[in-house]
Amino acid sequence: MLARDNWGWQARIGMFIVGNEAVPEAEWWAMAPQGVSVHAARVTAGAPWARWREDHSGVVPEPDLARGAAQFAAMRLSAIVVGHSSSSILGGAGWDEATVAALAPLIGPGPAITTNGLDCLAALRSSGVRRPFLVLPPWFNDTIVAAGVAYYRALGMTPASHMRYDPGRKWRDLPPGELYPNGMGFEQEIEPLYAQIRAACPPEADGVLIAGTGFRCIGILDALETDLARPVISANQASLWHCMRISGIRTPVTGYGSLLTL
Repeated sequence: MLARDNWGWQARIGMFIVGNEAVPEAEWWAMAPQGVSVHAARVTAGAPWARWREDHSGVVPEPDLARGAAQFAAMRLSAIVVGHSSSSILGGAGWDEATVAALAPLIGPGPAITTNGLDCLAALRSSGVRRPFLVLPPWFNDTIVAAGVAYYRALGMTPASHMRYDPGRKWRDLPPGELYPNGMGFEQEIEPLYAQIRAACPPEADGVLIAGTGFRCIGILDALETDLARPVISANQASLWHCMRISGIRTPVTGYGSLLTL
């Protein structure tokens, strides 16, 4: 009898993730169906991970991104995602497409390339969501929060409302930029997040989008959809779903929101 070894016989997906985060891999491995494997390249650059040229004619990938692309090129991957909500948000209009174009010659023919921004947009459209309640991580400062609202509005997904998660008394006195350095990323609790989203989601929202690939949340997606009676999409869930679809994989996944059954 052969034991399961997580070999990606259906698809192998490469994901660029923040160098000091554990959430993306944990959530992807929880959701990925049998035969789909996940392979990470870590990026330590600040957002966005590809910088606009002065004339805005395109972007130049940061060294970490370029190095990971060269490594991914040899791995016979089905799809590759720049799994960083902040890069898409701060890169702004056109950044996602420009980054895909910049990475393509580094990776070569074969794998489809996407970004978390493109994944979330595809997930919202497929779920019929046009006015999401946008939920942002506590480590997003005011500038990134405002950029996030503007980013989705520019994509035609006008948020009905938005909120930045309150991580609780232990963290409340720290500025957003100090939360991760002080360990909050590894002490995230999903029960308070569930309660805050359920209480704050406005009636006019036709869905929920939880942005941030380092934001632990997939364990509450099903419960929120049941309670709110509308689609609930998260950054990692959207990227896995989109990468599977562009790889030709239609295996339904249950327990992590309706998106993964579409």
